[in-house]
Amino acid sequence: MSEIRPGEVYTLSDRIRRITAPNPGVMTGPGTNAYVVGTESLALIDPGPNIESHIEALLRLVGTRLRWILCTHAHHDHSPAAQIIHAATQAQLIGMPPPSGERHDQTFAPSWPIKDGERLQGPGFTLRAVHTPGHASNHMCYLLEEERALFTGDHVMQGSTVVIGPPDGCMSAYLQSLEKLLDLDVARFAPGHGHPIDTPQDEVRKLIRHRLGREQKVLTALNKQRRGNLDALVPLAYDDVSEKLHPIAKRSLYAHLLKLEIDGRARSEGEQWIACD
Repeated sequence: MSEIRPGEVYTLSDRIRRITAPNPGVMTGPGTNAYVVGTESLALIDPGPNIESHIEALLRLVGTRLRWILCTHAHHDHSPAAQIIHAATQAQLIGMPPPSGERHDQTFAPSWPIKDGERLQGPGFTLRAVHTPGHASNHMCYLLEEERALFTGDHVMQGSTVVIGPPDGCMSAYLQSLEKLLDLDVARFAPGHGHPIDTPQDEVRKLIRHRLGREQKVLTALNKQRRGNLDALVPLAYDDVSEKLHPIAKRSLYAHLLKLEIDGRARSEGEQWIACD
């Protein structure tokens, strides 16, 4: 598998090209992938962060042919470049509006607040919106129907699991959205971070198993502690994760606990969590 180099144009198919932003890190892997779809009039999916060199590379690639800018969600590594590229090209902004809060890019203002099942019809391609809340309530995947390729944003990432951070992130919704993908006729995932995934159904099943396995570790930690706050529970439930990542893991731990509360298997008393009999 070739190394992902920011700024390089990588051709995935006759209809799909990828440029990765120069924002590598713990949360973003090699960087955020932007995808250009089409051969005549073009669609740009997830333009990424507001980094001048990245925006310039995207504008060089699309030239005067860009007609649509789609964002999977409004996190700061996926959508801030959208408004700048829109100003330069007048391409239509498409996606679900951002939830409130500083974790979401409030500059993203789509003129088409696309809904689940709606289609963008371009010359030689069709993109169908698939609402996949969980990582973010406004998260939308896009299915390129002609190639059965799903642009998954942060719903499915290659090489790592997704952080689910309440209050906008929801573990119950995330698992339901993963199940939803099993009903789609998909041949390939084009994720927001990392390489394409050519065994999409296997990947989804693996993610579901992983999340349910983590949920069981959370329950085991609760039963061992009898009661505990996030700081007490995270070393037990995430003992296979580096301590440096525990502050991030606490966000997903909280999401797991909220799901267990919904399921009637745990309850909270202030900051303390208790397993239900």
